[in-house]
Amino acid sequence: MRERTYQELFWEGEFGDSYIQRNSEGLLASKINLFTKIFSRTSGEVRSVLEFGANIGLNLQAISCLYPSMDITAVEINQKAFYQLNELDYVNAHKASIFDFEPSKLYDFVFTSGMLIHINPSLLHDAYDKIYYTSSKYIMLFEYYNPTPVEVNYRGNTQVLFKRDFAGELLDRFSDLLLIDYGFIYHRDNNFPLDDGTWFLLEKV
Repeated sequence: MRERTYQELFWEGEFGDSYIQRNSEGLLASKINLFTKIFSRTSGEVRSVLEFGANIGLNLQAISCLYPSMDITAVEINQKAFYQLNELDYVNAHKASIFDFEPSKLYDFVFTSGMLIHINPSLLHDAYDKIYYTSSKYIMLFEYYNPTPVEVNYRGNTQVLFKRDFAGELLDRFSDLLLIDYGFIYHRDNNFPLDDGTWFLLEKV
């Protein structure tokens, strides 16, 4: 059996449990606004989505509001978050790490939102491969951006939050990926605030 990383164990445990409460209220409208922007930059019909690190499914609730017939799959490592995620009857939820999830098909739109920042940097290439090879067309990353890799102290904890140019590394790793669009979300937005982050929409061409 594969040995779990420190970061996986951290998010499976009590800190991951407490994260659920801090990030479960008042965000749906902002999420809907975010995904309206992102999906407006896709061409053709997107029929299926997969989110790695879905937590309780707020992103997927927003997507379902926009596209009620969307085929939605989610992967989440934390048990308590998975319980809530699994209650969404329109979501095919899997309790797993990104490294252990084995997809049965490809998805039109594969994305992460605040997940890659918590991956052990030595395993990022494996995460990139899993994201790339489960997507048939689009990849979207909504993560903390920094032009060079840097570790950030996270609520008094070390080795659990990292910033870097995740999208740039994906583009360098796979030559058939094209950057379609990107944008920054600001926590002091007057109408649709979210935690500061940058989204990148990539397409296989």
